[in-house]
Amino acid sequence: MRYIDSSLASGETILMRGRWPGVFWFGAWAALIFLGVIIVGIFIFVRSLIIMTSTDFAVTDRRIILKRGWLNRHTQELAVESVEGVSLDQSLIARMFGYGRIVVTGTGDAVIVFPPMANPVQFRRAIETARAQANEIHLGREDRAALEGAAVEPATPVPANEVEPEEMPRAPPKRRRSFIGLRAR
Repeated sequence: MRYIDSSLASGETILMRGRWPGVFWFGAWAALIFLGVIIVGIFIFVRSLIIMTSTDFAVTDRRIILKRGWLNRHTQELAVESVEGVSLDQSLIARMFGYGRIVVTGTGDAVIVFPPMANPVQFRRAIETARAQANEIHLGREDRAALEGAAVEPATPVPANEVEPEEMPRAPPKRRRSFIGLRAR
């Protein structure tokens, strides 16, 4: 079971799971094939394989989660309500191959820099959807019925003779001001 699946709270659902772009998998295989004769290619392939399989990132309806590491686990989580901004870094080549990097900033010093991912625009859209859903007000049936009932009932006007006149507040008397606070005597 993946980390994000095991860390979900009750009622929490995953809106979108991030994934590595195919170009990065191709690069790992190319290193193995072309540099495999040399031991360096095997190390590059194994390192890339471990990094890409042990990194997990997703957007739920409550949190944004990034988990890295295989032996040593490092997680960054940010509540959707505390997200202040989402930026997308995508070069020309990244746009051609359909990948990019998302940077999420939260309240305080919270910053999550995601690794390059496939379909970063959809991931950003999922974050914005989660933020919009978090700002909605969810009412119970009784509260919703009370609001609808209050909206339907017309307000009863108060007759003019029953309105008590309010006492008008008096303005303080105006003082004459003079230059540098001195008054002519």
